Order: sequence, then C-alpha cells, then structure tokens
Amino acid sequence: MGKIKNLWLWVNIIRSIPAILSMYLSKEKHTIKKDVERWIDIKTPKQNNYSAWFNLHWLILNSPEFRNLFYYRIKKYNLLIAKFLEIFYRPLNTLYIHTPDIGEGLYIQHGFSTIISAQKIGKNCSINQQVTIGYASTGNPIISDNVLITSGAKVFGKVNIGKNSKIGANCVVVKDIPQNCTVVGIPAHIVKKDGERVNISL
Repeated sequence: MGKIKNLWLWVNIIRSIPAILSMYLSKEKHTIKKDVERWIDIKTPKQNNYSAWFNLHWLILNSPEFRNLFYYRIKKYNLLIAKFLEIFYRPLNTLYIHTPDIGEGLYIQHGFSTIISAQKIGKNCSINQQVTIGYASTGNPIISDNVLITSGAKVFGKVNIGKNSKIGANCVVVKDIPQNCTVVGIPAHIVKKDGERVNISL
C-alpha cells in the first residue's frame, strides 16, 4: 500500500512539471509566487517553509480555484500554454475570471457560481462563493487592495471599492464604497467605518 501511495505521489509531481516550468518561465513569475504564498498561508500555514515549486504543485493538485487563477496568470502571456496545462489539471468550470488587471495574492475561497469581471482588482483581495462582480451600463467595478467580498455579494457597474473594505454576504453594491468600511444590505449601506460602528446610507 505504501509503494502505491509513493508511486501516486511521484505521478502527480511529474504531471505538475509543465505547470512548475510555466511559473518559472512566465513574465508573471513574481505575481504567481505571491499568489502561492498567500494561498498556502491561508490553507496550510505549516508548508510556509516549503519551496515555491512544491507549494505550487500542492495547490494545483488540491485547489481547483487556484488552478483557475494560475491559468489566468499564464494566459496573460501565452494562451496556448495555459490551454496545454489544463490537460493535466482541469480548471473549475463554475468560476469565471474576466478581469484585465488583478494584483498579486487574490484568494478565492470557493469558486462555485462565481463571476469576477472587474476593471481592476488590487493586491491581497479575497472573494467567496456565488459572488458576482460585473458589468452595468456605466462599466465594471474597480476593487482596491485588501478587499473582502463575502458569499453571495453582488458588485455592479463602474463603482470603486476602497482599500481594506468588507462587503457582507448577499450584499448588493451599486455605489462607491470608501476605504476601511464594512457594508451590508440591499442596497448596501455602511455599518462600520475606520473601526467604528455607524449607519450610513450610500
């Protein structure tokens, strides 16, 4: 049984080699490494001291959501390589990423029924399941650094979401959110700003 387990481990490492090579050859190498660091820090902090290539292998093997983000990074410089990599590890077909500019460290907790179509997303943002970030007649949203968008939330139109803000579950955002705010409700209203409880309509 142990021999079979070890054999399967090496089979998985071998089929990860094209992805590992793609990371090191990619123009997005720095960004991908930052993605890997953040995902590992969230999912399995004990692996923090492991090499970048091993952690990439672990995420590609165990996290379909990470695969989609990784293929998005690779597609930016070579669509054919990204499609080739999908042969070895299939992407999650319920997670759609259509954003021209995504900063390092984007974390997608669950990719079920999730659409990410922003104009821009900053560094170290987090997105949960069944989130829709999308187009309205005014354009697409701009998401700043360190924003958390929780399950079921909707963000539509050319709105700006300020740094360090949190969008509550099932919230609907159609207006700008200042930085350091927590918003809830339909339509969204501010319930916390700069750490203080408030009740502010947008």
